[in-house]
Amino acid sequence: MARHHRQQSDAQKSMSPAQRYASFQRRREHDRSLAARFAGLLPFDLDDFQQQAIDALERGDNVLVAAPTGAGKTVVADFAMFLAQQQNTKAFYTTPIKALSNQKYHDLVNAYGADRVGLLTGDISINSEADIVVMTTEVLRNMLYEHSTTLNALRYVVLDEIHYLADRFRGPVWEEVIIHLPSSVRIIGLSATVSNVEDFSAWISSVRGSTKLVVSERRPVPLEQHVLVQADEHTEPELLDLYQRDGKGDQTTKLNARLVDRLDQLDRKAARRARPDDDRTRGGRRHGRAPRPAAIQRYTPRRWAVVDELNYLDMLPGIYFIFSRNGCDQAVEQCINAGLELTTEDEARRIRDIVDEMVDGQLSQEDLKALQFSRFRFALEEGFASHHAGMVALFRQIVERLFEEGLVKMVFATETLALGINMPARCVIVEKLDKFDGTGHVPLTPGEFTQLTGRAGRRGIDTIGHAIVVDHRGFVPATAAALSSKRVYPLHSSFHATFNMAVNLLNTSDYATTRATLDHSFAQWEANESAWQLESRMTTLRQALDGYEQAFACEHGDFASLLRIRMQLSDLEKNERRRLKQTPFRDDAERKAAFRDLDKRIAALKEQDRSHPCRSCPDLQQHLKWGHRWMREAREYERLQQRYDSRTGSVARQFDHICNILLQLGYLERHDDGQDSTQDVRLTGRGQLLRHIYSEQDLVLAEAIGAGLLDGLDAVELAAVLSSLVFEARGGFGDEPRYWPGGVDGVVRHTAIALRRLREDIGYLCEDEDLSQPPTLNFGIVDIIHEWADGRGLYAVLRDKDLTGGDFVRNAKRLSDILQQIAAARPYLPEQAQQLAETAHEAMELVSRGIVAYSGVE
Repeated sequence: MARHHRQQSDAQKSMSPAQRYASFQRRREHDRSLAARFAGLLPFDLDDFQQQAIDALERGDNVLVAAPTGAGKTVVADFAMFLAQQQNTKAFYTTPIKALSNQKYHDLVNAYGADRVGLLTGDISINSEADIVVMTTEVLRNMLYEHSTTLNALRYVVLDEIHYLADRFRGPVWEEVIIHLPSSVRIIGLSATVSNVEDFSAWISSVRGSTKLVVSERRPVPLEQHVLVQADEHTEPELLDLYQRDGKGDQTTKLNARLVDRLDQLDRKAARRARPDDDRTRGGRRHGRAPRPAAIQRYTPRRWAVVDELNYLDMLPGIYFIFSRNGCDQAVEQCINAGLELTTEDEARRIRDIVDEMVDGQLSQEDLKALQFSRFRFALEEGFASHHAGMVALFRQIVERLFEEGLVKMVFATETLALGINMPARCVIVEKLDKFDGTGHVPLTPGEFTQLTGRAGRRGIDTIGHAIVVDHRGFVPATAAALSSKRVYPLHSSFHATFNMAVNLLNTSDYATTRATLDHSFAQWEANESAWQLESRMTTLRQALDGYEQAFACEHGDFASLLRIRMQLSDLEKNERRRLKQTPFRDDAERKAAFRDLDKRIAALKEQDRSHPCRSCPDLQQHLKWGHRWMREAREYERLQQRYDSRTGSVARQFDHICNILLQLGYLERHDDGQDSTQDVRLTGRGQLLRHIYSEQDLVLAEAIGAGLLDGLDAVELAAVLSSLVFEARGGFGDEPRYWPGGVDGVVRHTAIALRRLREDIGYLCEDEDLSQPPTLNFGIVDIIHEWADGRGLYAVLRDKDLTGGDFVRNAKRLSDILQQIAAARPYLPEQAQQLAETAHEAMELVSRGIVAYSGVE
C-alpha cells in the first residue's frame, strides 16, 4: 500500500500544474455523491423537497413525493433514471395514460438518446429491453404476472400520478404493482397533495420497507383566485378577487367583501328584471308581489365574452374547463362566430405549417374529411382549440404542441386534460362548480378543483397564476373558497380482486400465500385501520352489556336468552315480513309458502317466550327496565360486529368468493398435496387461458371461448360481436346496433344473444357470492365495427352516427387489444378452438388499420 502511494505521488510530481488540477477535479467529482452530481447538471437550484427526496433515494429508500401540479416532482423521477444509468441497472417510468407515456418517452429520449429509452403501451413496443422503459401501469402489471425477462436488473420504478389508485376502474393495478414488484426494486411515487398522505406512506412502508415521505404544499407560481361576473349582455364582464388582499397586495384567506356586495347588487338587478313592469301588472294578480325566487337568476357571462375580457386583461394563454365534450366544441364555434382572433398573421402561418407537418402522411383525405379537419385547423389558426377524449389522438397532440409553443391561446377542455399532461397556462377558467357524472349533476370535489386549477401559472414565465370561476346558476363564493384549500382530499383504495388476478396469483403461489398477499393491499390496510376504531367501541359496549346482565341477573333462569327471543321475534315481525312483501316471487303459491313459513317461525318464538322460566319471576318488570337498555346496546354491538367482520380480512374473503366461482366453472381444481389433510387449489387448462385475458369482462370472454360460442365466426363477425365487451355507450346510443349484420336471423345476432345469456349466468353466480356483477354487454357499435372490419373508410362508418372519431378509435383500439389477447393465448385454447386464434389475429389486423393503427408516437 505504501509503495502504491509513493508511485502515485511520483506520478503527480511529473504532472504539469494543469494536469494536477484536472486530476484533483476528477477525484473531487468522484467523491461527490450522485445526488450532488445530478444537481450539478441541472440549470436551476433544487427546492428543499426535491433535495430531500433524491437524498433518500440515493440512501436506498423508497420515496413518496406529494406536491402540487407544476412543483417539480418529476425531477425526483429524473434522478431515479440518472441513478439507474450510473449503477448500470434498469428503471421503469409508469404513467396512467398512453398520452403521458408518449410525452415522457420523448423527454427521456432527448435526455439519454433513443438507443437507451424504450416505450411499451400495449399497442406500441419500442426498444423494450432498453435501460429506461416508459410504460402504462397495466403493462408493468402484466409483465409481473408473466415474470418477463425485461424485469431482470430492474432497480427503480417511477409511479407517476400514483394517487390514480383511487380510480374506480383502473386503480387496483397500482396496488398490484406495488405489492408484487421484487423486494430489490425501489419505487418512486409521485402524487398530488392528499389529506391522508401519511397513511398512504405508512402502507407503502409496510409493504415495501423504508419509505421516505416528502410533502410540499408550496406552489412554484403563486395562485390567485377570482370570480368573473357580468351584469347583462350590454355590459363588460368584471373580474373580481375571491379573497381580500392584505397591505402587501397578496390575497388572504378571507372572502372579498366587495365580491359579495357585487353579487348582492346583481341579485337585486336580476329581481327587478324578473318582476313584470307596471303596465302589464296594473290590476293583475301579481301586482305588488315579490317575484318567485326561482325567477331570480344573475346573468351568466357568455364564453366568448369571458375569453375576450381575459385577452384584454393580458391573462392568456388559458385553459377553459367545460364538463361536456359538446360544450367544448360549441365554445370554439361561439368564439369564431363572435369574430374573436387571438393570433397574429405570423402565428397563424406557423400554426398552419406545424399542423400540416404533423398531419402529413398520417391520415388519408377521407379520414380528414370525416374528422372535419378544415374546421379544426381554421380554429387553431384563430388561436382556439378543443381538447377532449372525443378527439382522435393526433388532433389532441397537435393542440398540446401548439399550446406548449404559445401559439394557441385558449383551449376548451374537459377534466381529462388535468391528468398530468404538460400544458400549463397563465390562467385556468372553471365554468361551473358541478358536473354531470353519468347519472346526475354532482359538485366538484376539492381534489378535482385543485387538479383543474393546478395548471395555472407557468414556471419560469409567470409570476402569478390565475384561477377563475365563472359566475353561474347557484354560485356561492363560499363554495369556491372551500374548494381551494391546500390538502384537499383523502386518497382511498379502490382495490378489489378480479378473476384474472386470482388465477395469476394462484399460478405461482398456494392458496394461503395468495390470501396473505391480498391482506397486504392498501384496501385491507385501510379496512384494518377503521376496524381498530370499531374494536374500541365494541369493547366499551361489551362492558356496558356485562353491567346490564349483572343488573338483571334472575334466579329463575337466563334472562338474556329471553331478551334474545324477543329481539328475534321483533326482527321477524317487522324486517322479515317487510322483506317478503318486497320480494318478487315466481308465482302466488311460492309467495304464500314463504309467508306460511314465516308465520310458523313467529309462532315458535312466541311459544318460547310464553314458556320461558323467567316469565314467572316476580321482579320481571324491574329486570325489563335494564333489559330494554341491554337490547338497545346489544343491537348496536351486533351492528358493529358485522361492520368489524366485513372489514377484517375483507379482501381475502372476496378472493374466496371469486375462487368458489372459478372452482364451479372448472378454472380451478382442488389438489391434495399428499403431505397433510389440507387441500390447495391449482389452475386447470381453462385457468391458464383466463390468466392471459386482461379485461373487465375476463370471465365472460373465457367462458365464451370455452363454450365454443365464437368458433363459427369469421374475422369480421368476430370483431363485431366482441365489440360488446369494450363499448361504453354515451348519449345517443342504446345497447343495440342500428341494424344486425346478416339480419336478425344471422350468426352475429345469434352469437350476441348467446353471449348476453352467458354474461347473465355469470352475473347470477356473482350475485350468489355477493360479488359485483360484470358490466352489461353493449352491442351498440356492432354494425359500425362490422363495416370498419369489412374495409369501409372512416367517413363511411361514422356518417350520420352519434360517435366521434376519438370514441371510435378508442373503442377500436380496446377491441384490437382483446383480439390480440385471444391470438396470443393460442397455446392455452381448447383443441377445438385453435382456429379461433387465427381468426382473432386476422380480425385484429382488420380493425387495427388507418387511423386506429396510428400510434401517436412521432
